[in-house]
Amino acid sequence: MRTLKGLLLAFSMLCVLADAGFTGELKGSIQIKGSDTMVNLAQAWAEVFCEKNPGVNLAVTGGGSGTGIAALISGTADIVISSRTMKEKEINKARENGIQPNEIKTALDGLAVVAHPANPVSKITIDELSDIFTGKIKNWKEVGGMNLRIVILSREVNSGTHVYFKEHVLRKGNEKSVEEFSPAALLMPSSQAIADEISQNANAIGYYGMGYISSKQKVIAVAKDKNSPYLEPVLVNVQNNSYPIARPLLIYTKGKPQGIVKAFVDFVLSEEGQEIVRKTDFVPVH
Repeated sequence: MRTLKGLLLAFSMLCVLADAGFTGELKGSIQIKGSDTMVNLAQAWAEVFCEKNPGVNLAVTGGGSGTGIAALISGTADIVISSRTMKEKEINKARENGIQPNEIKTALDGLAVVAHPANPVSKITIDELSDIFTGKIKNWKEVGGMNLRIVILSREVNSGTHVYFKEHVLRKGNEKSVEEFSPAALLMPSSQAIADEISQNANAIGYYGMGYISSKQKVIAVAKDKNSPYLEPVLVNVQNNSYPIARPLLIYTKGKPQGIVKAFVDFVLSEEGQEIVRKTDFVPVH
């Protein structure tokens, strides 16, 4: 699976040559902030971009999509990486500050539902997932597993992955639904934290982007309902939109990208940038 498995919530790369006589075309700084799901992907983009453009100072920081969007609204980030779309109220706040958010789709992701490798449950429906994460189903035996209490792991509320899972699994895409995560859910600070806890907790269930899948966790196949196929978040199922918990991974800029920001976005969307998407176990957009 992915080679950049270690989650680094703060990453900074100074792309400045020691040679004082360097006269590269691109110079300046880019601040990238946001999605924990995308932070390793953004780091990989940054590493290659900096090799090509050593006059650029580029910093990547995680913390969650909500954190990144707040930075865009306040004008303290040049690029936001986000695993959810901006809400209307967030767009309006940005506009009040003279910032017009510009959305760019950079990759696709399937949210993996994961459990401990020893867990015998291999498939589950969206209805069952909703009931588990809202606390209606409390024991694994209710979904064909062992007689064990279910431990719910979730991302924190500032996470775009948390928001997406709530809207599309707990609430099943119903905008009028008010379902929330069970008060018993353990809110984890990162996708890697969920992966680590799943690896050592036989009772646990969690979710994260497909780029974090490893042999230390078991991926549970998901179906829209009992009459639909049970599928795993692999490239073909995400590309053809058959996997029921798939989403775009986004970049937001302050208006149409210009200068070095445009150069970075163009690189991300290039054949080379999309190959990095593939190598980090997400799905390219072309």
